[in-house]
Amino acid sequence: MANYHYDEAGNMAAYFVISVLVIILLPVTFSSLASVSSKRPELDSGCQCTPCVQRRADVRRHQRGSLLRPKFTRKALLITVGWAAVAFLSFKAAHTEVENKVYNPFEILEISTGATEKDIKSRFKQLSRLYHPDKVKATINETLEDIANRFVDITKAYKSLTDETIRRNWELFGHPDGRQEVSMGIALPKWVIEGKNNIWVLGVYGILFGGALPTLVGRWWFGNRQKTKDGINAKTASAFFKALTDNSGMKEVIGALGQAYRWETTWAGTAVGLEELEEQIDEKMGDQWREVKDLVAPGGKCEGTEQRALVLLYAHFLRLKISDEALKQEQARLLLQAPMLLNALLGISAARSWLSPTLMVMRLHAYVTQALLPGKTIAPQAQLPGFDGNADASEGKDLASFILRLEDEGDIRKTEARKALEGWSRLDVVDMSFKVIGERLVTPSSIVFLLVKLRLRRPLQSDAPSSVSEKSAKAIREDKEKDDKFLNSRRDAEDIEVATPAWAHAPHWPGLRKPGWWLVLADDKSNRIVVPPMKISDVPASSPGKERDYRSYKLQFQAPPNVGLFTWKVYLVSDTLVGEESCQDISLKIDDISALNAEEQTAEDEISDPEEDSLAGQMAAMRGGTVKRTAAPEDSEDESSTDEEQHDDDSSDSD
Repeated sequence: MANYHYDEAGNMAAYFVISVLVIILLPVTFSSLASVSSKRPELDSGCQCTPCVQRRADVRRHQRGSLLRPKFTRKALLITVGWAAVAFLSFKAAHTEVENKVYNPFEILEISTGATEKDIKSRFKQLSRLYHPDKVKATINETLEDIANRFVDITKAYKSLTDETIRRNWELFGHPDGRQEVSMGIALPKWVIEGKNNIWVLGVYGILFGGALPTLVGRWWFGNRQKTKDGINAKTASAFFKALTDNSGMKEVIGALGQAYRWETTWAGTAVGLEELEEQIDEKMGDQWREVKDLVAPGGKCEGTEQRALVLLYAHFLRLKISDEALKQEQARLLLQAPMLLNALLGISAARSWLSPTLMVMRLHAYVTQALLPGKTIAPQAQLPGFDGNADASEGKDLASFILRLEDEGDIRKTEARKALEGWSRLDVVDMSFKVIGERLVTPSSIVFLLVKLRLRRPLQSDAPSSVSEKSAKAIREDKEKDDKFLNSRRDAEDIEVATPAWAHAPHWPGLRKPGWWLVLADDKSNRIVVPPMKISDVPASSPGKERDYRSYKLQFQAPPNVGLFTWKVYLVSDTLVGEESCQDISLKIDDISALNAEEQTAEDEISDPEEDSLAGQMAAMRGGTVKRTAAPEDSEDESSTDEEQHDDDSSDSD
């Protein structure tokens, strides 16, 4: 029968707690380490203009804290406390005497398991001389009973290894005395269960398992049901669906973004200085501001959370100075939340294959990053340090010429503007084409890849990078092999050695920003997207001395079922810099499958027909097959005529 007893010291409860903590802490710790060790640019890399350097310094100070006020996140603190608890409980469990141990006579006699009978007897004699009760005197820490019990254990261990009956008991039942009572430990101290404490224990269990646990599970379940896969509220997604149409412009996109903050943001306390900000916005925008408010909440009902978010958003667009520190922090949180909302809005627009609103959402990313008013014609130099959104757009879009003109005029802003332009991220399209694995022609409903090769080129870069057409035949052949290998892989971006990207020029953004682009294949005539957009990042910089200084990206889709020529456009839109986008025409020719069969048959015929003067050709001719005729070389005819003339000369001499 089993004998139950309580764990007086709570050691078995410690094992249980250690197991639970380790199961929770291991994945959380590894995920935290993975996010820290991910490939992120160094804070010192990137744009070197003074506003960007100051912004990165503020971010570093915010992340690290100060010596007197170090920065600890809640997650890091919980992980540290959890591992400290594991270490303490492990130390306690390791230094606790285990009562229910497996009986091991070799351990008691302190000999190896492979010891011979002679070694066992010799060891027993040694221990008998040391621990026999007649030779050991009792002390304060060791009584006569303890001395006798120790010698009994030594004797039992010796007999377990030498006496056949006792050894059989040990091998069958795990103890020299035969079958023993099973002792089961309850992983709770005795004082928790017995006495007056049992009512409190039942109360705690009732609160934990009857109240707290269902509450947590319910909050998790219903909280997840209120969120979409993009991390936004379900009501926000519904508002996005209703706000967009196939012809939505920038105003409608901003209105949809403003509506989202009704469910995505909670404000704490009153806003000091919000009315003054709105007055400044109204003064600068006039009727346009009231039109935006009507788009967010028709009927002039833009108030509360929506109004507060819209004012802070447009204060950022107009680069208005906010004096209240709490309001400035609220604006930073609102701006950092905007990319997630815009990505969700982009997903809804792309799911409907609408081109116009999709491009508007992509462009709004850059307007938010550079703090420029959307929907207005913006000069590229408005993004440079020392210039604002009122820069003259008629001065041209060539930033390199603009910098040279500033230097010729001796403008004091030329130094910072040049620093910003040296870190500018501009895409250079090396090549783009449609590919089908293993085929030269594209047939209806086949799997097609849009292969795009990109690199970064700085506006002030003087050396022109090499193009694909300038490469040698060997380099072109190697590139084709790499392209085929990439097309057969599962990755959307070519796996190459890419230097750690630098931070983008974004002096007005409250955080750090990596440059990125969207690749869109669309039919602008029907205002439709052919394939969902792909986000591109980690594009290598051009290097004139490097043979392959670009990276390949691919978009996979199914070809149209009809035969014909399809003229589409490829858009590359920046999510960081306003106006840094390109649009190129590209054509896809769909051939009938009979053309592919004819080409394969022609290639097969050219390969299969042997020449008539070869062994294979002679065997094919004997079987009545077709062979390639070999024309007689002209040299052989000349040689034969020369031989005949020589023969005639010899004959005449003999006569």
